[in-house]
Amino acid sequence: MNQQKLPNATAVLVLGIVSIITCCCYGVVGLIASIIGLVLAGKDLKLYKQNPGEYDNYSNLNTGRILCIIGLVLNILSIIYFIYVITVIGVDALSDPQLLQERIREIQGR
Repeated sequence: MNQQKLPNATAVLVLGIVSIITCCCYGVVGLIASIIGLVLAGKDLKLYKQNPGEYDNYSNLNTGRILCIIGLVLNILSIIYFIYVITVIGVDALSDPQLLQERIREIQGR
């Protein structure tokens, strides 16, 4: 029996890895990569469930899907963190080092 490969399994795996690696880039790049990866994984998962014996790289798809979910969570947490920092410290303090040090001292209670 000649088994085929799922068409997007490798792409989902790569997008899952990219979404985890780029979670420190303000969360936007990784968030987009993880959402695209999850959409592609959903399409391939439907294809696999229709005829599971026809495809042989389901493990790559499943691993990529798990990585996309982890990347999605990390990127959402990263975005929440950056929003928190901007609201507590302020945008003006991020561009002025002295003001930033003053705001950090205020937060620490010194």
